[in-house]
Amino acid sequence: MNRTRSFRPILFAALPLLAAAPLLAQKPAYPESAVREVIDRYPNGVSVTDPYRWLEDQEAPETRAWIDGQNAFHGRVMAEVSGEEAIAERLGQLLMVDAQGSPTIVGGRYFFTRRRAGEDLFAIHMREGRDGADVALVDPNLLATEVPASVGLLDVSDDGRTLAYGIRRGGQDEIMVRFLDVDARRAVGTPLERARYFGLSFTPDGRAFYFTRYGEEGPRVHRRELTGAAGSETLVFGEGLGPEKIAFAALSTDGRWMLVTVSEGTSGGNDVYLMDVARGGAPVTLVAGTGKNYAASFAGDRVVVQTDEGAPNGRVFVADPERPAREQWREIVPEGEHPIQYVSLAGGRVWVGYLENVLTRARSFDLEGKPLGELELPGVGSFGGPFGRFEQDEAFYVFTSYDVPSTTYRYSVSTGESDVWARQAVDFDSDAFEVRQVWYTSKDGTRVPMFVAHRTGLRMDGTNPTYLTGYGGFNASSTPGFSAQHAVWLERGGVLAVPNLRGGGEFGEAWHRAGMFENKQNVFDDFIAAAEYLIREGYTSPERLAIGGGSNGGLLVGAALTQRPELFRAVLCQVPLLDMLRYENFLVGRYWVSEYGTAQDPEHFGYLRAYSPYHNVREGTAYPAVLFQTGDGDTRVAPLHARKMTALLQRATSSDRPILLRYDTEAGHSGGLPVRKTIEDTTGSLAFVMWQLGMPLAPRTSR
Repeated sequence: MNRTRSFRPILFAALPLLAAAPLLAQKPAYPESAVREVIDRYPNGVSVTDPYRWLEDQEAPETRAWIDGQNAFHGRVMAEVSGEEAIAERLGQLLMVDAQGSPTIVGGRYFFTRRRAGEDLFAIHMREGRDGADVALVDPNLLATEVPASVGLLDVSDDGRTLAYGIRRGGQDEIMVRFLDVDARRAVGTPLERARYFGLSFTPDGRAFYFTRYGEEGPRVHRRELTGAAGSETLVFGEGLGPEKIAFAALSTDGRWMLVTVSEGTSGGNDVYLMDVARGGAPVTLVAGTGKNYAASFAGDRVVVQTDEGAPNGRVFVADPERPAREQWREIVPEGEHPIQYVSLAGGRVWVGYLENVLTRARSFDLEGKPLGELELPGVGSFGGPFGRFEQDEAFYVFTSYDVPSTTYRYSVSTGESDVWARQAVDFDSDAFEVRQVWYTSKDGTRVPMFVAHRTGLRMDGTNPTYLTGYGGFNASSTPGFSAQHAVWLERGGVLAVPNLRGGGEFGEAWHRAGMFENKQNVFDDFIAAAEYLIREGYTSPERLAIGGGSNGGLLVGAALTQRPELFRAVLCQVPLLDMLRYENFLVGRYWVSEYGTAQDPEHFGYLRAYSPYHNVREGTAYPAVLFQTGDGDTRVAPLHARKMTALLQRATSSDRPILLRYDTEAGHSGGLPVRKTIEDTTGSLAFVMWQLGMPLAPRTSR
């Protein structure tokens, strides 16, 4: 990928350099948080006291009053920090640019999401043919709603005339499903009301569709006529599946076959079923009960199956729907030295994305397993694709890195030629920075890689402000990617460090399992060892080191701050899991029992209690400065984790470093927010961390 070289200096108002010492000279006078102890007794006979159980009730008037008090306190503290305007201005320059996603090609039309420079939200666009003009079909920027609503493309009928899309309000996971007559530009069919949906597929004639809806009893796959009345759907699959299950359905191109993948939570392996829906056939089990990971997709009249059963790094099979028995499958890509990150199907080929020391390689095979070559990547970074349809030659892939904004390429599988479909025109001087991969040793001797990004020519004198972030869970791989938040951090002289912790998928399922259940402490040890490496090698010091993470990454930094508080100056903890004895009782927490375990199991209780951040806060400890961020709109990780932890840390800490909660009454777990809201939230995060590390919030000179 060509890097941006025509950088234009932008002048900022000169701001004073903030000293590393906190602005607060003594322990702050925090808002009152009443202690009302509740004692839980677990199956192994251990009693655990919870002093802030009352904060779990999100709608109680006393909880709302407490939230208001915390937000007011956060506002008063941060009002003393000058220079947020400069951060917001720069984030606006990086984010308020034209951006668009990879398209779906149906009926000679290109359907994709796009946000024009200056707009808040992505709209759904269509391009008639390769060279047609872009037309906005569904534009949430024109909707006047109290809570911002984003839209997402779900599916398009084979003739390109009917569009299904989701409406998501305030960043919540639940969506409303609507349908559009593309030619007439008007609503068509009967909507699906707000719920959790896992996929939607039109039948080939576009007159009906299949969808999975998650209800109180669990996931159910339904079929409904496009013009059918609300509630007229027919149950196709899922009767008897409990609320701990997740189900996805996919329809073959000809509409005859359906694959249904059923997961035991997010990490408990998959069962895969095949149905001849055109002939009303009953589900046929492709694989079940193994506890291993399976992913199946249609490739013409065949099924391509990726699995880690008997192969922790993954392998790929092909099956015939007419003869689906397991013994009839043919292995076409055997397990190799490097783990398979994904399999995609485009242009008549099976594309296998490998991670080689956390760098992506994309190789292609035919359905017989014959190697057909490797796609040459634009540089060192993260790669996805090619994505498209198995029957179409035209496909798309995406490339990005910490110092390279995202670019989508159009790719001809038959000729191997690529051209740029969309590039974020971000004014960022990529050549001024370098990204390196280093290796360090964790507590138990395991070697762990880490990406480190910073300005070229960085001095290793231990004084560099450093932001260490990670995830380490759910088989998710942390590969290099561009973000406006990281770009501002790097431009201000910060070091960005991202270790590839156990629990992720960077080295296959074995690496994942080394960081789940009773091995979860390995993830925290890896993260702490990364901090120690950065200090030892002269990148930074504890006074100049901040850590941050969200969701499972929020659990990560919560554990790090309670286990090694002296190692960090500041902590950014976003939409976190923190009470690991009760997490499964709220929202979709039951999905994660297959990753973490359950406190109702005596064996699981032991290790959960040992690392649960909420249960390992120690009275009188000098904790680092902490900013918790969450909000009412998070319908995935209950905001009660951040509420309870804020109250507990404010009471326990002996430090003058502030413990703050920034609680949004609209924001959700991730995504779906207007750009201006993203700028506001990111500005608050950066300002807090930069203030605590003694950084200027704006450059002292023009860039």
